[in-house]
Amino acid sequence: MSTVIESVRAEYRRYQLMAEGALEQVPESLLVTAGASGGNSLVIIVWHLAGNLRSRFTDFLTSDGEKPWRDRESEFAARTATRAALNAQWLAGWSALYEAIDSMTDEDLARTVTIRGQPLSVIDALLRSLAHASYHVGQIVYVAHAHVGAHWQFLTIPPGGSAAYNSAPTHETAAAHVERLQNNM
Repeated sequence: MSTVIESVRAEYRRYQLMAEGALEQVPESLLVTAGASGGNSLVIIVWHLAGNLRSRFTDFLTSDGEKPWRDRESEFAARTATRAALNAQWLAGWSALYEAIDSMTDEDLARTVTIRGQPLSVIDALLRSLAHASYHVGQIVYVAHAHVGAHWQFLTIPPGGSAAYNSAPTHETAAAHVERLQNNM
């Protein structure tokens, strides 16, 4: 049976891979293009999510999750970035997260951490962060799909594929979904 920490880690990994599968489909020249109605570009969304993960999970159990070195406002500034720079920023955020999670056990879930001076249980902080990450991954997938258009390769069950999938579901757990995403990349 998996522990809560293992389940949370698997969900994060699933969302990370989903975003990566979306980002890989976008031509590099469009990574800085604004989303619909002038919304955030993929680069801005990645910069923000990576900055959030680095801040929250660097010294997760021992320091406030909003680090003094983080400049959240600059994460939303228009910028140019190569795919390599985008990937480096992205991986720095996820590395901080996994380093923190991989050192934890389910016994740590009842501990208290702070974010902007506000106390939260570790489980509450993890669930809040997971919801934040999934929200931004949804944005990444949406903007990427809009940029790619008809050439989009679906990351989950494609339209018209529900009946076939439901007759033999293969990735209902986060771990199975991660395996499917890794095999399709």
